[in-house]
Amino acid sequence: MKTAIFLERDGILNLARSEGDLQLAPLTIAQFSINEQAVAPLRLLKSAGFLLIATTNQPGVSEGIISRWDLDRMHQILQRTFALDDILVCPHAEDDFCPCRKPSDGLFSEAAFKHHIDLERSFVISDKWQDAEAARVFGATSLLVESPWIGDGHHDFVLPDIAAVVKKITQLNRSELANFA
Repeated sequence: MKTAIFLERDGILNLARSEGDLQLAPLTIAQFSINEQAVAPLRLLKSAGFLLIATTNQPGVSEGIISRWDLDRMHQILQRTFALDDILVCPHAEDDFCPCRKPSDGLFSEAAFKHHIDLERSFVISDKWQDAEAARVFGATSLLVESPWIGDGHHDFVLPDIAAVVKKITQLNRSELANFA
């Protein structure tokens, strides 16, 4: 079975906008910008053999405030930049009570089935509590980048930036491999 790094899209792979207490996803290509600080660290994880899979709630699709063309174009840019193995999207609004909408673990279960992933040996990188909660549900390790959106709930690690997150994953993975030796 494979090990994956699940990546929150907005705030980790691309820069998110904020308005008051809300983090907002880009709605157009003009608003979309790659998080350049994430490129080199995430490429290290890719070269170490991890699958890189983005998971994202994009309720703007069902609400009609983002076109599928713009969303697909953004995802093409992300796949090319980060060499992502997959991008899984929940297009539903919160009040749809969809099982794929984070903090539910539907997107992660879909990825596990599709890519033969051992979820308990995998990691979730985010800047939001919803991803940490989903990681808790399916037994992965959550690593959150400090942000106003990490909440008070469960999280395994809170670190200052993506580089620190990648360093921690490398340390944890080394420890796990040493336990199997």
